[in-house]
Amino acid sequence: MRVSVSWLREYVDLPADLPTGDLEQALVDLGIEVESVVDLRESVTGPLVVGEVLEIEELTGFKKPIRFCRVDVGAANGTGEPQEIVCGARNFAVGDKVVVILPGGVLPGGFAIGARKTYGRNSHGMICSAQELGLGDDHSGIVVLPEDVKAQPGDDARPVVGLDDVVVEMEITPDRGYALSVRGIARELSHALGVPFRDPADAPAPGATAEPAYPVEVRDPVGCDRFAARMVRGVDPTVETPGWMRQRLTVAGVRSISLAVDITNYLMLELGQPMHAFDADRIAGTLVVRRAEAGEKLTTLDGVSRSLSAEDLVICDDTGPISLAAVMGGETSEVLASTTNVLFEAAHWDPATVGRTARRHKLFSEAAKRWERGVDPALPPVALEKAVRLLTDLAGGTAGEEVLDIDHVAPRPPVTLPVDLPSRRVGVTYSPDRVVELLEQVGCTVTRGTDRLAEDPGAVGTAGVGPGAGAGEVLTVTPPSWRPDLTDPADLVEEVVRLDGYDRVPSVLPTAPPGRGLTWQQQRRRAVARSLAERGYVEVLAQPFVAPELVDQLGLPADDPRRPAVRLANPLSEEEPLLRTTLLGPLLGIVKRNVGRGQRDVAIYEIGTVFHPRPGAGTPPAMGVDRRPTDEEFAAADAVVPAQPRHVAVALTGEIEPAGWWGAGRTAGWADAVEAGRAVLDAAGIPADRMTVRAGERAPWHPGRCAELVVDDVVVGHAGELHPAVLAALELPRRTSAMELDLDALPAAPLAAGPTISTFPPALIDVALVVDDAVPAADVRAALVEGAGALLEDVRLFDVYTSEQLGEGRKSLAYKLTFRAPDRTLAGEEAVAARDAAVAVAAERFGATLRGA
Repeated sequence: MRVSVSWLREYVDLPADLPTGDLEQALVDLGIEVESVVDLRESVTGPLVVGEVLEIEELTGFKKPIRFCRVDVGAANGTGEPQEIVCGARNFAVGDKVVVILPGGVLPGGFAIGARKTYGRNSHGMICSAQELGLGDDHSGIVVLPEDVKAQPGDDARPVVGLDDVVVEMEITPDRGYALSVRGIARELSHALGVPFRDPADAPAPGATAEPAYPVEVRDPVGCDRFAARMVRGVDPTVETPGWMRQRLTVAGVRSISLAVDITNYLMLELGQPMHAFDADRIAGTLVVRRAEAGEKLTTLDGVSRSLSAEDLVICDDTGPISLAAVMGGETSEVLASTTNVLFEAAHWDPATVGRTARRHKLFSEAAKRWERGVDPALPPVALEKAVRLLTDLAGGTAGEEVLDIDHVAPRPPVTLPVDLPSRRVGVTYSPDRVVELLEQVGCTVTRGTDRLAEDPGAVGTAGVGPGAGAGEVLTVTPPSWRPDLTDPADLVEEVVRLDGYDRVPSVLPTAPPGRGLTWQQQRRRAVARSLAERGYVEVLAQPFVAPELVDQLGLPADDPRRPAVRLANPLSEEEPLLRTTLLGPLLGIVKRNVGRGQRDVAIYEIGTVFHPRPGAGTPPAMGVDRRPTDEEFAAADAVVPAQPRHVAVALTGEIEPAGWWGAGRTAGWADAVEAGRAVLDAAGIPADRMTVRAGERAPWHPGRCAELVVDDVVVGHAGELHPAVLAALELPRRTSAMELDLDALPAAPLAAGPTISTFPPALIDVALVVDDAVPAADVRAALVEGAGALLEDVRLFDVYTSEQLGEGRKSLAYKLTFRAPDRTLAGEEAVAARDAAVAVAAERFGATLRGA
């Protein structure tokens, strides 16, 4: 929200000498985030003057149209001679008054202006656009001053274009929709500075007449609980928007379109009431407010043909939808340059419906932004009266006496507030009179009374305070129509604290309870993350939302428990309405995105939750906010919540070891994914003798290159190379590998005993065993460990070899064996005997033979 201070001063008596820093601090103290406060008087330095275009010469031979202009700038250039300026804009003609910055001036952003030769001509200065002056985002053409501007060539242009003002830009939080208007900001500043406020909506407006301004039928009074309209006939279509209005719209970032449309935008900014102007001669028959029908189409004012949903609210005539209600009008009824009869509409729409429609169509108009945050339902008659008066005063015409006002707005329910609740919640003493004063300050109607709990101490406390805690005086508070965010006692407490000053609230940190730190589950997750990061994996945080077709792209079979997914009732994107049941889908999407952007070598990991629905769980019980739910209600609600185990997954493609002057690199493969699984189990504290890696089969992995990660005979994860069909469906490189493991399925790590460290030297022996190709290397390793006995300190597979000499279906597995005794130096005979015992067990169990024997 951008607004000029001069506009605010029309409705709030700001001190004349109010520093911009104090203005910013006043807004911040009210909880309004200030993006910037710009004193436009200081944004442009040097000579900025009004100029009159005397001559225009079109230059040819360039890639774009260029004009060489002679501009009268009076005596501002010191000579009184016309200024020669080269300009690329084409929206001005001879005789127009423009804004000129002369050499020596500096535009916003430090852009210094000088005399220079360009396009073969000398250019002394610049004719400025609104964007170049910092007045808005319009850079399509230069600023052409209205004909009614009395300034003469050479006069200072700052007051003419509004550069003698201060502009405040604010970020309005979603709960404060009323602040998206001059009316709302002016009221807030009156609270902060203690100065009078004049409500622009406090103006007389005629009520509904027996004869409506136009026949209208509202078929959905829930989606539209108020619809008002007025007619103006015989408007002069040639009248342009006055400069003062266009200037305020420009400062607010709104493009000037036509007088009737600009009036609706101007009142939206001033009052906070979005409106729409129809060309009455282009409407056929009765207007109907209803939900759209499946398959209906509407071309909105931005020229996009939109397919409507059955949840969309539309305004229709006999030809069908002519407006996407509260979001954007349609082309078939828009005001044109020839429009003489204008129908103004001001309504009140359901915020949730408008918000969903805007997101569905990705159409976040200024009107929709206000509607989804809440608009004052009392504004339509006032806004219509102001719009009619502005249009008739500026462009003539006759205002119709007929007024349409279909009003189904329900009265605001009162909120009961224990008068001491703000003090108890915040820790600051607020007297009852102070609480009443602050609530009335924001427009609430407050009635004081006695709490029934004073007579019945055993009753349940008001607003969940607790038995007997609300005894004493209570306030019955009816919020004003412009504050739809005030719905329960907590909202009123926040208003009391906000208006009294957040700076009065003490900042007290709670005392940390002794003897507590990270849980063992938190320590495990950090250890796993650290281990993967140390191995070169980069952590990512993927969105947990997935598309329905992902299960088919991953090749999950029909009976796979990962196929059923939880569907969100209000997803961020209709294309991804499901919660993930595996980390691999979003993780592989990140791999695809990185590869597509030229990152050939990718190794990433994520630790996050997956979501598995509970079949037949039903619906959760309804729980209010007036008390703490019972244990039974918690249990019933928890039984419906999807199971959310925490998984860890990695995905890698490209080179795991880069090539360089030291030699060739190494491409990542299934073995690296398996090793990542081993690293996770090791970091989780699972002893090596309790973990097993064996061949497995599970989508989306390649059946012949998939390993199961087993702990205590329970499969906790899988790793390996992804199936070629999955890689093709997801458009991933060949040999992309992945690992996924259920961290919550891992048992707690046992208490680790300190290792016994021997100071005696080791005996190192390599052994190569020839076995059948189907024999897992892990099983051979286990046999060697069993046979070698207590002297074996470590065994590591370092080579797998196949050749015709070994025979078909045979392979050689080479292991490094490390022997060491804790109390002596091993004799060579002892190490060889232990080696022979290890080989004997492998030979007995798998028919292994020493290679070369």
